[in-house]
Amino acid sequence: MFVSPRLLQVFLLLTLLILPAAPMFGQATIATGSIEGTVTDPQGAVLSGAKITVSNQATGQRLTFNTTSSGGFSTGALPPGDYVVRAENKGFQTMQVPVTVRVGVVSPTIIQMKVGSEGTVVNVESAAVNVNTEQATVQGVLTANQIENLPVNGRNFLDLAQLEPGVQIQDGTNFDPTKVGYSSLSFGGRFGRTARIEVDGVDVSDETVGTTTQDIPASAIQEFQLSQSNLDLSNELTSSGAVNVVTRSGTNNWHGESFYLFRDSAAAAALPHPVGINSPFQRHQFGGRLGGPVIKDKLFFFLDGERTKQDLQAPVALPDPFTSLSGTFPAPFREGEVLGRVDYQLAKNAKAFYRFSYFQNSTAATFFASSFQVYDNKDYTRSHVTGIDFTTGSFTHSVRFEYLKFQNGIVDAVKALNLPFSSLGISIFVGPVAVGPNFLAPQTTPQSNRQIKYDGSKTLGAHIVRYGFAFNHIQGGGFAKFFSIAPVVISDPSLFDPTLCGARACDPGNPLDYPVAFIDMGNGQGFSTEHPAFGFPAGGLGPDNRLAFYVGDTWKVLSNLTLNYGVRYLRDTGRTDSDLPGIPALNNLLPNFPNLGDPIRQNNLNFAPQFGIAWDPWKNGKTVFRAGAGLFYENTIYNNVLF
Repeated sequence: MFVSPRLLQVFLLLTLLILPAAPMFGQATIATGSIEGTVTDPQGAVLSGAKITVSNQATGQRLTFNTTSSGGFSTGALPPGDYVVRAENKGFQTMQVPVTVRVGVVSPTIIQMKVGSEGTVVNVESAAVNVNTEQATVQGVLTANQIENLPVNGRNFLDLAQLEPGVQIQDGTNFDPTKVGYSSLSFGGRFGRTARIEVDGVDVSDETVGTTTQDIPASAIQEFQLSQSNLDLSNELTSSGAVNVVTRSGTNNWHGESFYLFRDSAAAAALPHPVGINSPFQRHQFGGRLGGPVIKDKLFFFLDGERTKQDLQAPVALPDPFTSLSGTFPAPFREGEVLGRVDYQLAKNAKAFYRFSYFQNSTAATFFASSFQVYDNKDYTRSHVTGIDFTTGSFTHSVRFEYLKFQNGIVDAVKALNLPFSSLGISIFVGPVAVGPNFLAPQTTPQSNRQIKYDGSKTLGAHIVRYGFAFNHIQGGGFAKFFSIAPVVISDPSLFDPTLCGARACDPGNPLDYPVAFIDMGNGQGFSTEHPAFGFPAGGLGPDNRLAFYVGDTWKVLSNLTLNYGVRYLRDTGRTDSDLPGIPALNNLLPNFPNLGDPIRQNNLNFAPQFGIAWDPWKNGKTVFRAGAGLFYENTIYNNVLF
């Protein structure tokens, strides 16, 4: 055994103390890479029992093991970075080969030994970067060098994904108006709402409206992987693509930076504002990072934080006959991001980390372009993650825990800003024009995600068997004004009659002079469900218990042909009330929905087989043909259930 049981017990105990006293369950894509290779003699015959030492250039951490009977080796989970693979065998010179590990990527290495003294060390120069010949997945990796040196307007870490072909950025407000400052990704034209976002191997996706629950400081990112096709059994619940982010860690050397960015509309090209409306803009962004050793080769830390202060006069352009009411309102945007991480070398073949992150932003906005129903929106996210990676013989193990709490809320801001018709007690809509208090505020939609996952592998000759399980405990909930007794008055512009205002003629430019078409009322409770959650007597969504496990094999059939195949199982409960009986009386209510009153059935046979192939026809690592097929299951976000 390479790992002291006592060290593992101490680490897991600390994990339980750090996280809240509640079930901690989850699943996510592996947030590491790996090195797989073969050791041969000068004639190409495989060498079994060769000693392999893999060293991280930045932290000095090392792994040691021997090649299998087929001359192969696999490191298991490794943090992204630069490594040196050292191969030793009796009667041969010692070979040292540099290898760069990327997140989510298997780095293939072939080490050809030379006959000679073991005391002679041969340093092999780094070869030209070849394509990945081991995996059928279509993916790309953005490195720390790209993240540091390419300018990004707004510093949203997901915006760099546009460097990959077939990836399109989608603004978070496309999915929900309260997601200002968020982004999501569309892969190959697919819908970006349910693309999965993982950080350090755990899920940070928003289960209520989609996209992500938090931003990560761009300078805190080591790498991130973009998976356009999901032929990877360890991938999260999605058919829309996945993003796998790895944060930085400290090293044996001290590194740090600070920055300040300023942008002003006076120094930029003119924006296309509505005629007669001036909308000045100003943004300040500042922050920094620091990382280094606490104990050299043993214990490291990393801290990062940044702040955004943005001021904007948001235009409201109303159509005829309401153009005289057009104007602006102040829409300040504030955002803060903090991330800290500690990495510890538990033993020779075991390492652990703990990361915390805090994110908050606030803004003033409207749900519609022609609306003065302004609201203040505030989002808060905090998360704690712990992980451990270790090897035992030819087995590799990776464990992750996370607790994440996300709070999204809005309150009415019409009176505070003294906007037109701010004294009204009800919301009024006249065609596309909205005045009065915001019809959706107040509203809050908290959610929590407790996660645990395990990923393992076993090398068996030309096969690498991979397996794992995951469990999420997801709780949603909240309160919304539109579910309470909050009348919304809807007026029809086509019904306007200038004679309906008594002694004076009705003014077509006044939204209050239009006749009422109908009044929309809520359910009187303010909640969409009867389940208690987050301190509210009702409104709970779920809890959702999501269980998944998988087993698969990577078979190196030939030196230039690799097969990837396996199956993943998923069971998702708590999204619907499948335990309740049906209501037969509803079956005849609507002729087009004859089964409306039937009970909801929970599907428990969600098996997802996958098969992929990677073929290097000319055996030079420059051209690879990939193909694959699989069955995938998509997530159902809570908003789909509500609306």
